[in-house]
Amino acid sequence: MKLFFRQAGESGPAIVILHGVFGSADNWLTVGKQIAEKGFRVFMLDQRNHGRSPWSDDFGYEEMAEDLHEFIQDQQLTDPLLIGHSMGGKTVMQFALNYPEAWQKMVVVDIAPRFYPVHHTGILKGMNLMPLATIKNRQDAETFFTQYEDHPGTRAFVLKNLARADEGGFTWRLNLPVITREIETVGSELSGIHSVSKPVLFLRGELSSYITEEDEKEIYRIFPNARVETIAGASHWVQADQPQAFIEAVMNFVKE
Repeated sequence: MKLFFRQAGESGPAIVILHGVFGSADNWLTVGKQIAEKGFRVFMLDQRNHGRSPWSDDFGYEEMAEDLHEFIQDQQLTDPLLIGHSMGGKTVMQFALNYPEAWQKMVVVDIAPRFYPVHHTGILKGMNLMPLATIKNRQDAETFFTQYEDHPGTRAFVLKNLARADEGGFTWRLNLPVITREIETVGSELSGIHSVSKPVLFLRGELSSYITEEDEKEIYRIFPNARVETIAGASHWVQADQPQAFIEAVMNFVKE
């Protein structure tokens, strides 16, 4: 699958960034541009069924890892550094397991290689019930969505997927039926697990519970040359909550 992407920087080592569920490349533009200014080519991808990338009924980490492989081949990238947040973190981990020689280093943002129970039920319900044909503006959408998601930041993040429909009203830019159907797949564990010795940095948010002490044992079992760092004051959306601390941690890791 040919993924839509945005690029910042024209020269330097390649960094490929993958977003999480309900996200898109656009979520990474500010951070990506700041990283590019430090001498990198930064590629921010829309994963399948998200953003402006194609839709498919096939939606799992093996498929998303293959999409990433195809992108790296198409762009002729050699030993890129991979960054993935949440669902994107699992995608880059699956890619790393499937293609251990096709990358240099990896940053996994606030996700572990284990199964996570479904916890987006309210968000999905609100998205599926959104009266797309009749809402007149984004404020109408925001007002409606408050019934299903309390956190203003999460609401804003999800509602970035709204786009004006040609026939009037709004539409979702992501493939909501497939994501709704396959939401348990988003939480699934990795497949074909084996030990990978390349350097991996796991960044977790201090205010997040996505990476536990128990998870660290499994992380070090699969990625023995990994380390886990905590970004103070950050929730699950580490790069959005503490962008400068995030960039500093990534740059320190890259330069090692």
